[in-house]
Amino acid sequence: VQLVESGGGSVQIGGSLTLSCAASGYTFSDYDMSWFRQAPGKEREGVAAIYLRSGSTYYGDSVKGRFTISQDNAKNTLYLQMNSLAPEDTAMYYCAAAPRCLAPLMGYEYNYWGQGTQVTVS
Repeated sequence: VQLVESGGGSVQIGGSLTLSCAASGYTFSDYDMSWFRQAPGKEREGVAAIYLRSGSTYYGDSVKGRFTISQDNAKNTLYLQMNSLAPEDTAMYYCAAAPRCLAPLMGYEYNYWGQGTQVTVS
C-alpha cells in the first residue's frame, strides 16, 4: 500500500486549497480513508474521513462546514477541499487508509499513512 499526498502550500487567510492523496497497492474502494493533520507541538488531529464503500463522511468539529472530503474511484485518489482557511489550519496533512474503521477520526484505526504535505496559512 502506498499513499502519496500533494497539493499543500502557502495560502492567505480566507483562501482555499485542495489536497490530493494518490493511493496504490490495494483496491481503493474497499478501504476507509481519512485526512489527519499535525501542527508543531500539537497532537495529531483527525480532520475528515470517508467510508469509500458507502460514501459516509465524518468531520472534525474544527473543520465542519469548511472542509470537504471526496473520492475519485477511477483515479484511486482521495481529496480534501479546504475553504476559509485560517492560521490554525497550518499543519502537516496526512492521508491514511484502513480496511475498516469503527472510529473514523482516530489515528489508531489506520494501518497505512502517507508522508504528508505541508499547509501554511498566513
